[in-house]
Amino acid sequence: MEDYNKIIESLSVRFIKSKNIRILQPVRIQNYYDVENTILILNRGKIRYGNDNTEVSGGNVVFIPGGKQVSVTYGTGDPVSLSNDDFINNKELYFQSLETTDVKTLEAENFSFINFEAKVFDSVNFFASLDIPPFVLEDNDKIPEIIHEILTENNSDTPGKDRIIKLSTERMVIEIIRYILDNRMFVEQLATNSTYFKDPRLIDIFAYIKDNIGGDLSNKVLANVANVSEDYVGQYFKMLTGINPQDYIEYQRMEKAVNLLRTTKKSIREIGKDVGYKDTAYFCRRFKMMFGIPAGKMRRRESLMNV
Repeated sequence: MEDYNKIIESLSVRFIKSKNIRILQPVRIQNYYDVENTILILNRGKIRYGNDNTEVSGGNVVFIPGGKQVSVTYGTGDPVSLSNDDFINNKELYFQSLETTDVKTLEAENFSFINFEAKVFDSVNFFASLDIPPFVLEDNDKIPEIIHEILTENNSDTPGKDRIIKLSTERMVIEIIRYILDNRMFVEQLATNSTYFKDPRLIDIFAYIKDNIGGDLSNKVLANVANVSEDYVGQYFKMLTGINPQDYIEYQRMEKAVNLLRTTKKSIREIGKDVGYKDTAYFCRRFKMMFGIPAGKMRRRESLMNV
């Protein structure tokens, strides 16, 4: 348990956004994807997710880890099936943003969601690093209360709301981790993470990648950072994390690119260069391969749920 306390203490949690959404008509998004974590609560109606169409009933909470591509169906009845790209171009036909916070009284099918970031040592996406699938948090009263508190604060102009949202988001993340531990979920992944998050050489590599995302991040450079041989660094990194370092670096670069697309007016060429891609065409191809949509459309949508 001490290992998990250390991980929780090292977490940097950041609230991204929250919304209440009315489902106008049933829709299946074949390849939903976001770099941030999404937690949503179904207030009324039905949601299904995954290859086996796991059904979520009203009042239940679903957690979708960042970096996970998954099929999600919103609404009761036969859905229109769309790709991520097609949904973004037509989302106003299926979702309507609600200003009211009293969503439980609405007759229409609706859900509420929160996007947030949770990074260990301010560099590694904790839930993405676990490589876990989406799951329902059943028989839990605390997390729905926290979700509604965040939504209420975010829709208010009350003094101190940003501080309350920050603290509530941190508490929500802790409750998610507690739920995973209490229900003995993803035991192997957690055991692996608790091991490698204690390895100082690996932490040095994570920090160096974060601080030099647009620079030379070859295995030779990483080997010097960790003080191991160039031939061994890839094996060492994969042994502890389960992925090779260059795949991890590409994910970090694309995550940074998404952040720049959403928060700056830089051109796609500039953003590609900032995150380490000299060839803009190659950057665009890799971006679309990873996210399923062109970089320009990612900028226009801000996020999949922005309606």
